[in-house]
Amino acid sequence: MGARIRSRLTDWTVIAPLVAIAALVLSWGRELPLPLVIVVALCLAAAVLAAVHHAEVVAHRIGEPFGSLVLAVAVTVIEVALIVTLMADGGAKSATLARDTVFAAVMITCNGILGVSLLVGALRHRVAVFNAEGAGAALATVATLATLSLVLPTFTTSRPGPEFSPAQLAFAGVASLVLYGLFVAMQTYRHRDYFLPVKQGADEHAEPPSSGAAWFSLAFLLVALVAVVGDAKVVSPAIEAGVDNAGLPHAVVGVVIALLVLLPETLAAVRAALRDRIQTSLNLALGSAMASIGLTIPAIALASIWLPGTLVLGLGSTHLVLLALTVVTGVLTVVPGRATPLQGGVHLALLASFIFLAVNP
Repeated sequence: MGARIRSRLTDWTVIAPLVAIAALVLSWGRELPLPLVIVVALCLAAAVLAAVHHAEVVAHRIGEPFGSLVLAVAVTVIEVALIVTLMADGGAKSATLARDTVFAAVMITCNGILGVSLLVGALRHRVAVFNAEGAGAALATVATLATLSLVLPTFTTSRPGPEFSPAQLAFAGVASLVLYGLFVAMQTYRHRDYFLPVKQGADEHAEPPSSGAAWFSLAFLLVALVAVVGDAKVVSPAIEAGVDNAGLPHAVVGVVIALLVLLPETLAAVRAALRDRIQTSLNLALGSAMASIGLTIPAIALASIWLPGTLVLGLGSTHLVLLALTVVTGVLTVVPGRATPLQGGVHLALLASFIFLAVNP
């Protein structure tokens, strides 16, 4: 037993998150020179790889769809804390931070993670096969949450500009939380079979890790995710300075940070697709999008009671078009329950359009 514990503690998947946390503690609140920013970024990358490993251990122990749900919710909870922290000390620029971050997360998950998973899975296995019932229900929930939280503020008239009134914000927060809770209940209990992989890989027949190993990995998954989001916050001033020096819109900062924070889900989804577990990849992609809205908006609604300044949630016309096209394309992708590399390429083209228009609006 002692030898097993010592072996775990000396494994790179344990050392990497601890080193990343140490880098976070030593660099928090300080202005770092470029070499130290690079060191923190390397620690962040190592923590991402460790997080994916521990998430897979937990997922193997508890099974799907609980495994992908744990990773999506854990990342989102820490991401919400990061958004609230940045809004509290971000000044006037933070008015659109929640909107930019949430919308970037939706586009990255629904087009980036989903697209690369379908592309990788279809190229390796000829056709990517998944449950249309589960994927369709998840996409419908994402579309509803996005419309309630990011589209309606653009058209409401209680406040000038794309803002909710306090009552409208409270309603959107409660509705988002209820919808997300309803979906999780359906995903994990009543219709769990809709979210299980259509094909079982060799890992399904392997002996699951012990309960102690799963709890150990869960603890270090949380440590790794704290390190990922915290180190992303540490390198964000350097990213912001680079964006400003390049003359790019400030919204690009939110896109870059969202890309960093969502790296664990991206790697986990690609690895699942390589094993022909496309449904797991879709659970991660759409579940992360759903959690980003369903948990962020209620938290922001609550935090807005004491946060200074305004809260702009409504999307502009360009982003409205991209969101509508993402939903329509997503519906056409998931309805057949199978996809070719073409569908993956289409979604990645939408992500590329979003990133290009963020840089060059």
